[in-house]
Amino acid sequence: MTHTTTDTWQGGLTADLSKILLTEAQIHQRVAELGRTLASEYADKDPLMVGILSGSLLFMADLVRHMNIPLSIDFMAVSSYGDRTTSSGEVRILKDLSNAATGRHIVLVEDIVDSGLTLDYLCDVLRTRHPASLEICTLLDKHEARKRPLQVRHVGFPCPNEFVVGYGLDYAGHYRNLPYIGVLKPAIYTT
Repeated sequence: MTHTTTDTWQGGLTADLSKILLTEAQIHQRVAELGRTLASEYADKDPLMVGILSGSLLFMADLVRHMNIPLSIDFMAVSSYGDRTTSSGEVRILKDLSNAATGRHIVLVEDIVDSGLTLDYLCDVLRTRHPASLEICTLLDKHEARKRPLQVRHVGFPCPNEFVVGYGLDYAGHYRNLPYIGVLKPAIYTT
């Protein structure tokens, strides 16, 4: 089995980046730590891990593999960005939960929290369903961009106020498959 490294991604998608923010190794180490922390905190609670599609898919898959406890997995899909680089503030639920939320310990798993508008809306929606608890776990926290106060309990990494892609994060549906996270050159999304 070959292991992809940053070096094997020269040219192509990597040429669109101004720099690598987080390497594949840094991401995997931190995701493993988050998974072990969550497993410890939710050991006897059978949490419902809710990934926000599509950005959280890679993070969620890796995260739950480090949680050696009983848990359920579900997904929600929302629209607030389209092909823009900032949230419109209008959130539409495109796919709702398949599992009941009432009485469950829910962990919302997100790739990045920036404005907080989308997650604030989702938390409000989920609270009306009376979960036992509701927490947020995000890979990246772009706190500088926050427009709404939001309690984010589990954070992988702080994120500078730059447009980042890779490891699930995209621009117009592209770059999600990069095994690391990089800063997208402004020329790519301003033209």
